[in-house]
Amino acid sequence: MNTAQRVRKAPIYIALVLLTLISVVPFIWMLATSFKHSSDIFTKVPNLLPLDKQTGDWAATLENYEYVLGLGGLGTAFLNSIYVCLVLVPAKLLIDALAAYAFARIPFPGRDKLFVLLLSGMMVPTITLLIPRIHVTQSLGMFDSTWGLIMPNIASVLDIFLLRQFFLSLPAELEEAARIDGASRMQIFWRIVLPLSKPVLAVVTITSFIFHWNDLVWPLVVLNDPELYTLPLALQQLASTESGRAYYIMAGAALAVIPVIIVLLVFQRRIMQGIAFTGLKS
Repeated sequence: MNTAQRVRKAPIYIALVLLTLISVVPFIWMLATSFKHSSDIFTKVPNLLPLDKQTGDWAATLENYEYVLGLGGLGTAFLNSIYVCLVLVPAKLLIDALAAYAFARIPFPGRDKLFVLLLSGMMVPTITLLIPRIHVTQSLGMFDSTWGLIMPNIASVLDIFLLRQFFLSLPAELEEAARIDGASRMQIFWRIVLPLSKPVLAVVTITSFIFHWNDLVWPLVVLNDPELYTLPLALQQLASTESGRAYYIMAGAALAVIPVIIVLLVFQRRIMQGIAFTGLKS
């Protein structure tokens, strides 16, 4: 890249840096506030870092995290959210992948009409399905239980659509060669289709994890026992109480962000491979 090209692209780089700073500053403020004492929150001159007002020395504290993980009830809620996501996301990924493979590769009567019917369900607002989901959950005896959080979310039409479109982009000759060698449908699915679909599987895993990790509406409706609360619900309850002070809420929010960052870092390479794969196919 010569000097003229760098000069032309400089405004783009500057804009990207500014957008990055705008996006990162709230997270930095949240993290800094979670380490502050109560007297350091509301000051005439806001301080980003947890510094003592009088001496200016470093005055970070872990008391906020100790409170929210103990008396604040976020420790149990954190483990509940981890358990729900570790069970729900892999199960959901498997069921969606199986359904998508059937719609993409297995011919059966009414396949395309059924797929269009599934897609039409995406046009129905989710909130309108809340009462029927509650009724079904109660009828199955899963209300106010962890399984009540998992089973109603075990499949996603959007994820099925994304996976189906990716499966259709894979060369059909690979499956035909495998069938000639005597491989069954399930062997082709496990040994050929899934290994080639790691980029889209990573995207579906990340989006599913983030959605269910941050989900508040369904746990708020289906759970009554505080011991079963997930992290977003426990944070909402903490914020509504007298002890829901800013530094406690920021400490809880910082804890909630950690698993999301870990998942993004783990699957980042797969996402980049998916972008590169899409670019090569275009």
